[in-house]
Amino acid sequence: MRVMFNRRVHSPRFPEHPTMEIAMTQHVAVTDVFERIADAGPLQAPLGTSTTGPTQTWLEEFTSDSEKGVHTGFWRCDPGVSEWDFAEIGEVIHVLRGRMTVTEQGGEPVALGPGDVASFPIGWKGTWEITETLEKFYVML
Repeated sequence: MRVMFNRRVHSPRFPEHPTMEIAMTQHVAVTDVFERIADAGPLQAPLGTSTTGPTQTWLEEFTSDSEKGVHTGFWRCDPGVSEWDFAEIGEVIHVLRGRMTVTEQGGEPVALGPGDVASFPIGWKGTWEITETLEKFYVML
């Protein structure tokens, strides 16, 4: 469940904007999010491109600010191997459940599991091998 508060505040740091509207998310129960994500779809560009055949993914956007180019949400993906190219946007992930190994082109494999955080900056190219159904929270920027 997501609870939103909107309030108008004065910010001395931004005198050109005498009041600004601030939206805050107070709480979301992660288990509730993954229980309500019902529809699956195939992994496809611009995210990743599966190299092991159709790979099912689930997605629930949490927040999005297209003007600032920041998007957050929850994502689940079945096991498989995929190629990733963060050409225009980077991503930071927090693995909630499952396991994967990421390998940057020309780099060494890095194993990720529950509790791990990883950053894929603009320009990162490589392979994700998901070995156990993966659930993550992501921030794309």
